Amino acid sequence: MNIMKSMNSMRRPQATLLSTVLVIGAIAVTGCRPDHTKEAAATPLLLDDYSDAKRNRNRAERLLIDDQSAGSQSRATVKCADGVLSVHGDLVPGRGVPAFISAVSLLSEEGKPKDMTDYQGVRLRVKVLKGTLCVQVATSTVTNFDYHASAPIAGKGGDFQEVRIPFKAMKRAWSEQTALNLETVTSVNLVSFGLSRDAFAYEVDEIGFY
Repeated sequence: MNIMKSMNSMRRPQATLLSTVLVIGAIAVTGCRPDHTKEAAATPLLLDDYSDAKRNRNRAERLLIDDQSAGSQSRATVKCADGVLSVHGDLVPGRGVPAFISAVSLLSEEGKPKDMTDYQGVRLRVKVLKGTLCVQVATSTVTNFDYHASAPIAGKGGDFQEVRIPFKAMKRAWSEQTALNLETVTSVNLVSFGLSRDAFAYEVDEIGFY
């Protein structure tokens, strides 16, 4: 699989601003913790099981946002095989600029919002091998890119773990705290980030909503 392109379907000014905000928001969020327990829920909705090398279950191409337009030099290698997405690389912050790599999974090919009010949160099976990883839910109603985000997901000895992140636990970083508008969800983003140079690696075999 070719390495995912940096938001080809979005305008460049938006991608530049988004790239800076993604990591700052992830670093600033400290009050919400992923829920590793199995909660009673409606029938789960699968966003991606990585059975297709390039596209998720909505037929939307997977995207990668890097930090080079924001002044850093992080790099990533992406592989999708045997139903597992593997992402690893190096975070290389610029002078006074944080470093990040964000893997984006859109809810539609056109990036249009969808109503997710029937669901409680994001569910994924993930293996965090190195570095820091958090989950963001992007909505069209957040106009400053300060999307609702989870706290970092801790690694569990190199094994896949099922993580459930309630929508109600996700926070915005610096804006006034508002309820996540579940009628306008556009994507789920997996963000690796850091303020200093570091390696990161993770694998995902399923992501969706519960």
